[in-house]
Amino acid sequence: MGTLSLPQDSNLQEDCKDLRSAFKVLGCNEKKVIDILGRRTSAQRMEIAKAYQTVYGESLHKRLKSSFSGKLEKAMLLWMMDPAERDAVLLYECTKPGGTKGDHALLGILCTRNSAQLYLIKQAYYTMFNETLENHIDGCDTSIAADFQNKLLLAFARGNRPEGSNVDRHIALNDAHQLHKVCLGKMGNEDTIIRILSTRSCAQLTATFNYYHQHYGHDFEKALKKDKKDKAGEFEKALWVAVDCLRERAKYFAQELSTALGEEGTDDDTLIRVIISRCEIDMQYIKLEFANDSKKSLDEAIGRNTSGNYRNFLLTLIGHCDLGLYSPRRFSNVSSSYYSPQSSTSQQPSNGSASFYSPRSSGHGSFN
Repeated sequence: MGTLSLPQDSNLQEDCKDLRSAFKVLGCNEKKVIDILGRRTSAQRMEIAKAYQTVYGESLHKRLKSSFSGKLEKAMLLWMMDPAERDAVLLYECTKPGGTKGDHALLGILCTRNSAQLYLIKQAYYTMFNETLENHIDGCDTSIAADFQNKLLLAFARGNRPEGSNVDRHIALNDAHQLHKVCLGKMGNEDTIIRILSTRSCAQLTATFNYYHQHYGHDFEKALKKDKKDKAGEFEKALWVAVDCLRERAKYFAQELSTALGEEGTDDDTLIRVIISRCEIDMQYIKLEFANDSKKSLDEAIGRNTSGNYRNFLLTLIGHCDLGLYSPRRFSNVSSSYYSPQSSTSQQPSNGSASFYSPRSSGHGSFN
């Protein structure tokens, strides 16, 4: 479940006029812009950008870039991107040299997108950066550029992991035995683990991990930790990230947010990436996992570690509805979807027409 708090009625014309008015205010009325764009689905935001360009003859993207600055600018521009293009940009940033944080963020994206999404992401990546995602990963200079780490990344980038809830229990049991033998060093190598993780559905892997625990008395992740001094330690860490993403996705992202909002200072890049990319998908579950792990609400943590309209924007996206006054006890239960924002939410307008808006006034009136 996502956390977008959508209005009962939305009007494309009024949204564009209100945005235009907000930009014309001295210094820009950032709260008004946030209140509009932070409460619209991906499809609605794309409509707004297109209509704004048509009516006012200027790019909404460029207007936002000139009106905002700093962390709020980055968050808003990512929010206004097509999801596949946004993921392409995030993946590109993750391949920059910067240590395991970037490497693990890269895995966090690749492991949590399905084959159809990865296909669109790779198309966008090539269009935007004139290079295939696979070639960039293969040639990037990161801390996990070792052979097996790159193989793991490339395997997920190929998008060969099926979806669905069907489980073949014979394959699951056989995979569990193979994983155990690899961990004991009795057969195969890391290629076996990579093949299993990257070519099995989440449901199939869940069955495999359950069988592993039943037969060997401990989780697969524990077997990976048997030798912390081993040279393949970074590869093991990458495997832990992949397994966490595939088994307990919401918990993984909650842990990322917890670290980003930890005592060592706020990691705004991670905070922005996770909230922007997950608030239309499963942020409700992430918030629950965050509260269980941190013993405080995500609203509270963001409120204490960020400020100004940057804070307002993040709180709006995670379902905190009060822009003016911070109150960590307020939550929202509105959901939205990823790559198909027209799917059902209790507060979305009917999508029987081409537009996702249900005009309050004349649907064909003038913007002027």
